Amino acid sequence: MSHKPFKAVIPAAGLGTRFLPATKAMPKEMLPVVDKPAIQYVVEEAVEAGIEDVLIIVGRNKNNIANHFDSVPELEDKLRAKGDDEKLKKVEYSSDLANVHMVRQGEPKGLGHAVLRAQAHVGDHPFAVLLGDDLIDERDELLTKMLAEYDLRGATIIALMEVDPAQIHMYGVAAVEATDEDDVVKVTQLVEKPKAEDAPSNLAIIGRYVLGPDVFEILERTEPGKGGEIQLTDALQELASGAGDGGGVYGVIFRGRRYDTGDRVDYIKAIVQLAADREDLGPALRPWFKEFAATL
Repeated sequence: MSHKPFKAVIPAAGLGTRFLPATKAMPKEMLPVVDKPAIQYVVEEAVEAGIEDVLIIVGRNKNNIANHFDSVPELEDKLRAKGDDEKLKKVEYSSDLANVHMVRQGEPKGLGHAVLRAQAHVGDHPFAVLLGDDLIDERDELLTKMLAEYDLRGATIIALMEVDPAQIHMYGVAAVEATDEDDVVKVTQLVEKPKAEDAPSNLAIIGRYVLGPDVFEILERTEPGKGGEIQLTDALQELASGAGDGGGVYGVIFRGRRYDTGDRVDYIKAIVQLAADREDLGPALRPWFKEFAATL
């Protein structure tokens, strides 16, 4: 399928209240996961999938995000003068990672509203939405698969993941039909945070979407839903029912490693897991983890 290049949209306007007081003056997306802010992992994922144009939707007091992806000449000059090439490379890397743009959401009116704020920048390009606190391990394929499925089917693509039925009420859940490809399903219905007994499956929506520009027209007329917010799920439900110019909605089932850094416990787990797997940190950490676990 021929189309204009993909762009990426990363909503990052949330208040991060679960991490107060740490997020009183720091965006939750800038909390470090080992030695990089969470949002850098997400931008790296987009770049690794071949997307160079990244728009971050920010809220009030989120200037730290823009600063992180900007150059810092005084710091770079100091590191260069000291001959600290390794740290200089890390600082310059985040500045040169992608063409990063920012737009303010204004009022926090939900994920659908945040995506709608990207309309002027995205234009008539297809685009990927990557939630800023949902990290996908770089060793596991997801976004590249989703982009390929968009090319193949000309349809909205969402990421799905099997979850414990006891936790299904925390997610948007998809009713699906099988396709001729393993781990790719056609989505027939989306249900927001159902009770376990009412859930149409155990396939939950996780924070990756590949959308066509036709979604903007739907979002413009989507009425506020739960909590007075414009829900992206409502627009996806309309697309699944045949609205828009696309070919419906399909889901890619992800079976790899995902880290929810928006939750305090999962945030700590992400740091532990990623640090333990690193060649520079793992050898020193793994024996200590075992010793510490034995004391619990």
